[in-house]
Amino acid sequence: MKRFLYAVSLALSLVGCSVDHHSASSSVDARVENLLSQMSLEEKLGQLNQLSAMNNIEDMAKQIREGRVGSILNEVDPGRINALQRIAKDESRLGIPILMSRDVIHGFKTIAPIPLGQAASFDLEAVEAAARIAAIEATADGIRWTFSPMIDIARDARWGRIAEGYGEDTYLTSQMGAATIRGYQGSDLSDPTSMAACAKHFCGYGASEGGRDYNTANITPRQLLDVYLPPFQMAAEAGAATYMTSFNEIDGVPSTANAYLLKSMLRDAWHSDAMVVTDWASSAEMLAHGNTADRADVAAKSINAGVDMEMVAETFIQNIPQLLKEGRVKMSTVDNAVRNVLRLKFRLGLFDNPFVDENKNVAYSPEFIEKTLKLTTESAILLKNDNSTLPLKSNVKTIALVGPMADAAYEQSGTWTFDGEPSHTVTPLQALQALDGVKVLYEPALTHCRDAKAAGIASAVAKAKQADVIVCVVGEEAIMSGEAHCLADINLYGKQKDLVEALSKTGKPLVTVIMAGRPLTIAKQVEESDALLYMFHPGTTGGTALANLLFGKDVPSGKTPVTFPYMVGQVPIYYNHKNTGRPAAGTELLIDQTPVGAGQTSLGCSSYWLDAGFGPLFPFGFGLSYTTFEYSNLQIDKQVLSKADTLHVSFELANTGNYDATEICQLYVRDLVGSVTRPVKELKGFKRVSLKAGEKSKVEFDLPIASLAFTTLDMKHEVEPGDFKLWVAANSDEISNETSFSVE
Repeated sequence: MKRFLYAVSLALSLVGCSVDHHSASSSVDARVENLLSQMSLEEKLGQLNQLSAMNNIEDMAKQIREGRVGSILNEVDPGRINALQRIAKDESRLGIPILMSRDVIHGFKTIAPIPLGQAASFDLEAVEAAARIAAIEATADGIRWTFSPMIDIARDARWGRIAEGYGEDTYLTSQMGAATIRGYQGSDLSDPTSMAACAKHFCGYGASEGGRDYNTANITPRQLLDVYLPPFQMAAEAGAATYMTSFNEIDGVPSTANAYLLKSMLRDAWHSDAMVVTDWASSAEMLAHGNTADRADVAAKSINAGVDMEMVAETFIQNIPQLLKEGRVKMSTVDNAVRNVLRLKFRLGLFDNPFVDENKNVAYSPEFIEKTLKLTTESAILLKNDNSTLPLKSNVKTIALVGPMADAAYEQSGTWTFDGEPSHTVTPLQALQALDGVKVLYEPALTHCRDAKAAGIASAVAKAKQADVIVCVVGEEAIMSGEAHCLADINLYGKQKDLVEALSKTGKPLVTVIMAGRPLTIAKQVEESDALLYMFHPGTTGGTALANLLFGKDVPSGKTPVTFPYMVGQVPIYYNHKNTGRPAAGTELLIDQTPVGAGQTSLGCSSYWLDAGFGPLFPFGFGLSYTTFEYSNLQIDKQVLSKADTLHVSFELANTGNYDATEICQLYVRDLVGSVTRPVKELKGFKRVSLKAGEKSKVEFDLPIASLAFTTLDMKHEVEPGDFKLWVAANSDEISNETSFSVE
C-alpha cells in the first residue's frame, strides 16, 4: 500500500500545480496573506475542516487532493502520513500541508503518570520534561498537534476526566498547564520535534453537574473569571498554539458558540492568535443542546463566535457557502479563521518540511525512561505509614504480592494511552521479582478490579500468612476513568474491599497500594492498612517506582492535588471553599454520637454532615514522607504593602528524621475582608526542597501583591486594600506557621 501511494504521488506530481511558499525573507503573516489571496472558497473551508483518519486511504487522498482537508486526527502510521502529505504538497492546487493530530495526553510511547498524578509531584521541571518526551516521540511519527493540556478545574471526583487534568486548584493547574505547553512546543514551533499544544476545554468543563461528562456547568460570572479562566489565560501567556472549545454550556450558551470566551477573552483581553478548534463534533452537538435550529445554524453560530476549525462535524464546509450568500456569515470572518489555521502551519514549518523519517525510532530511550521514572516516583503519595512500616527493612525476605493491579500493564497506564505498549510497561510484579534476595508470592485473587467473585481471596490470604509483609495492589482499571467514564460511587469496585479486609486480619503488616484515575473513598482501607501508597495511574515505570519506594531507594514526596472525601456525598469538596455564616468548629456530634430524642437545635446548627463530619479524608496538599519536617521562624519583610509591592517570605525547614528526602512547601493566603466573600485559603506558591537527614535550610517565597487580585463587587479585577493572613505549610489544613500583613 505504501509503495502504491508513493508511486501515485510521484506520477501525479508531474502534472500537479504547486505554489512556491519558500521565500526566506517573507514573514509568516506575509506568507499567510499571499496564500490566502490565491484560495478559492472551497479551499478556504477545507482548511477549517478536520477529519478523523479513515481506513480507506484513497478516500482521504481524494479529499486532500481537492483541498477539502485542513487537518487529520488519529493517523499515526508514518508511511501513511508521508503519503498523505505528499498528495497535499504535490497534488492539491496550492500544496498546503495537512496538520496531523492525536490525543497525546500523558505520553505517546513512554507513558508518564496521568496528569492528575503529575500534579501530585508539584514538579514543574519534571512535568515539562514529560511533555517534551511525548512531543519527541509523537513528532517522530508525524504527529504535530496534541489535544493537551486539559486545564479544567475539577472538584468532583465522580467526573471521569478529573484524571486528565491537574486537580482542584487554579494556581497549581495554571502552573502545570504552562509547564506542559512549554514541554510540547519547546522554544521554537518550527523545530521538527515541536508539537502544538491545545489548551482545553475552554471553558468550565470540570464543573459539569453531578460529575457527569458533557453536562451543564452552572458557573457564576465571578467564578468563571477567578477560578476557571486563569489557567487558560496563563496558557495564552505560555504561547499555547491552539485552544479547544468545551462540550458544556455556561448560562445557556454552549462554549462552541460563546463569543465572550472566544473573542472577548481569548482575542481581546489576552491578545492570543491561537487557532481554535471544536471538541469532537461539539458544534453539531449544539442541536441537542437546543440553541441551534439546524446544521446551517450550527455553522453560523460557531464561526461567528470565533471557532476556526471544526473537528469532524463538517458543518462549515457543507453550509458556509450558502450562509455567505444569505449574509449570515461574512467572508472576513471566514478569512480570519483561515489565517489562524495557515499561520499555525507556517509556524510549525510544515510548508517547508511536512515529512518524517520513517526509519527513525526514538521511543523508550533510556533517557526517556529515566526522566519518566523520576516523575512517576515523585507522583506517588504516602497517605499512611503507621509504625514506620515503610520502607521495608532488610529482614523482609518474602513478600506476598496480591491484587488485580499487581500485574496489569495495560491498566496501570490509565486513560488516553492509545499508543503506549503494555509490553514496555513494568508492573509491580515484574519489578519486585527482579529484586535480589526477595521472594515474591504472587496471587492476584481477583482477575480484574470489578471482579465480584471472592474465590481467590482465600488463596491470597494463605500466601499472605507465609510472607513477612503483604503488598496489596488494588484500584481502578483504565476504563473506569477518563472521558465518559464517570461514576456515582467512587469506592473500590468488585471484591477489592473484601480482599483488603481479609488481608488485614492475617496479622501480617499490610501495605496497600492504590492505582486509580481519581481520588477514591478509601477510609476503611486506610484504617485496615499499616501503610498506604496512592499512585494515580503511573504508566510505563509504575512498577519500578513502587519497588524503589517500598524498599527505601527513593522516599515519597508526592502531595494530593485534590481533596479526598470520606464518602461520595461530600463531593464537590475542595480546600479553597468559601466560609459560611456558621462554619463548623470541629467539635460537633456525629449521627452515631447524638442522643435519641435530642432537641432540634441541640447539635449547634453549624455547617457539617451528620454522617461525615465537616472535613475530608485527606486535604489538598497532603502527603507523608519516611522522614519528618519541621517549619519554623516564619518572617516577612514588610507588614504594610502597596499594590505594586512584592512580599518577601522566608522560613526555616528542617529535616528532623533519618532519611534524605524532599518536602513540598506550600504558601497559602487569605483575604480576610472583601467586597465579595473570599476563599478560606488560596495556594499562591510551592517549592520542592530537598534536605539530607538532620539538615536545615532557609526557604524563600516572593509573593507579588498583584497576585491577590480578584473580581470585586463591581466586576473589576483588582487588589482591594485590607488585611491578609499568610501560612507556610505541608498541606492546606495546617495553620501553625501563620503571619499577617496588610495592603494599602
